[in-house]
Amino acid sequence: MSPTLDDVDWWRDAVMYQVYLRSFADGNGDGIGDLSGLMQRLDHIASLGVQGIWLTPFQPSPQVDFGYDVSDYCGVDPLFGTLHDFDRMMARAHELGLRVLVDVVPNHCSSQHPTFQAALAAGPGSPERGMFHFHRSEDDAPPNNWQSVFGGQAWSRACPEDPEDQDWYLHLFSPQQPDWNWDNPAVHEMFDGVLRFWFEHGADGVRIDVAHALLKAPGLPDLDEVTNVVDGLRANRLASDQEGVHEIYRGWRRLADSYEPPRILVGEVNLPAERAARYARADELHQTFAFEFIALGWDPDAWVRVGSALEEARLAHGPTPTWALENHDIVRSTTRFGGGELGARRARAALLAILGLPGGAYIYQGQELGLPEVDVPVHQRVDPMWQRGGVTRDGTRVPLPWIMGPAGGHGFSSRTDATPWLPQPEGWGKRSVEAVGGAPGSMVALVREAIALRHALADRGVFAWADPVLWERTAAGGIMVRRGDRIRVVVAMGGPEPLPAGEVLVSSQPVVDGILPADGCAWVRI
Repeated sequence: MSPTLDDVDWWRDAVMYQVYLRSFADGNGDGIGDLSGLMQRLDHIASLGVQGIWLTPFQPSPQVDFGYDVSDYCGVDPLFGTLHDFDRMMARAHELGLRVLVDVVPNHCSSQHPTFQAALAAGPGSPERGMFHFHRSEDDAPPNNWQSVFGGQAWSRACPEDPEDQDWYLHLFSPQQPDWNWDNPAVHEMFDGVLRFWFEHGADGVRIDVAHALLKAPGLPDLDEVTNVVDGLRANRLASDQEGVHEIYRGWRRLADSYEPPRILVGEVNLPAERAARYARADELHQTFAFEFIALGWDPDAWVRVGSALEEARLAHGPTPTWALENHDIVRSTTRFGGGELGARRARAALLAILGLPGGAYIYQGQELGLPEVDVPVHQRVDPMWQRGGVTRDGTRVPLPWIMGPAGGHGFSSRTDATPWLPQPEGWGKRSVEAVGGAPGSMVALVREAIALRHALADRGVFAWADPVLWERTAAGGIMVRRGDRIRVVVAMGGPEPLPAGEVLVSSQPVVDGILPADGCAWVRI
């Protein structure tokens, strides 16, 4: 039985489905996914048995970074519909028992945001510029040596055409994404209002983009070592993980808890496990993604090492890990694990594995179809990371195929002649929801079975958390995760894997005579 909408602790072991809105379903036929398309396809998400969705940005934006450059935090971009469309989608989601998390981007906004435009117009030293990181330079050089995540320096001139204005502004991402100054109380007040706006429109919580950034080191000093592209801000300790950020989230938690039912806060905290766990202590965020896990390859030593580190962090700080293998920024697991049929088997096993782990889990749209990464032709790539840093995320964002036929981008668009905003590869229809959604033994069928079993075992107390969770290598070269006394999650990362004696609850490949085939996963009750 799935947790109900009145269960305040639903998030602790919930399975959530990430919707990258531009690429999920196009309801108005312009080739770009939108809220009406999402509403029409919510039944598919609900059929998987998940508890809710995380919805990527749909607020007004120039779309330089495809919504992560917000120009109005309290509205809907006409590209995706209207606020009325959002409200209708929310109502339908709740009818289906699905909760909805809205993406909030508090580290930076669009350079077209009215507050930033006012700061440019107000000039050096003005209160308006105090909302951002404007700093004067006397020698026509950036104020420090920080690099942008998207490549190049993290500073741009405010008004390069004005010789009297020597200010530069900080942007940890593109120049069109200036960073807010969280040392300014007015920024705190503004974002409290943003949270209230979406909570009062029915959002069940928020996913917080770059949650570990926000505050910067006092004085913005130079880094000792500079890399060309900062790895998720990890390499820039002066621009992330500042101690004061925890007090910001304590305030957000008090605000979220003031609603009935309480709203939840999920952080994108791209830090080592021990540091990330501190963001999800009892009075801060509810969840943080297990980022050290999310981009792993098919490497048993790495799985055991990272899984053990996450368990140590849980025991030290309390929060359970939140598992994921894919998102809109990561190469799809089918490709990451070897590609072709081999990669497909491994991706299937890996998804079953994370659904068997204690804590929350997130599925990225199309992962239930086993979609591979698409090699988008260079001349059709649009990711700003490609333009500035030579890395593209376009291949994981290709619009979903819903039907086998070619019309409307394999059913992605409501108009049969619409061209999807990113090109779909040849044969994409064979991977569609229509083609594999109802097929016995398909990835979709496995996801439905595993999530239903997960709920059933939890209701009977079999899947309860048990200390500690042990990650081990097996003699056959795979891994085994021990969940207390009764449940084992086994992944055959070497050769065929002899399973421990007991009942095989679910497996990604048929188990014969107690042997799990190579590149398979099984849950065993002993």
